[in-house]
Amino acid sequence: MSVAQLTEAERTAALAELADWSLARDGAAIERTFQFAGFVQAFGFMSSVAILAEKQDHHPEWFNVYNRVEITLTTHDVPGEGGGLSQRDVTLAKAIDALV
Repeated sequence: MSVAQLTEAERTAALAELADWSLARDGAAIERTFQFAGFVQAFGFMSSVAILAEKQDHHPEWFNVYNRVEITLTTHDVPGEGGGLSQRDVTLAKAIDALV
């Protein structure tokens, strides 16, 4: 199933609403780093994100070391090599932001 990539104007508007996220992969993704008090808090956050992602059927790329969680969102169903940024990424980023 193909998903539409955000236009440059849509991407700019979305980033204005996602102040703590930044463009990555030449505009094909957004990313954010979260820092917590310790590993248990970071892992709890990741568990909460996993539930959101599963409900939305849109899963993040992420990396965790101790109290830090790095999340990258991109949509692999966007046509082209490697996918691109879609409304699905923006929706999940907003839901993730609501957790912290």
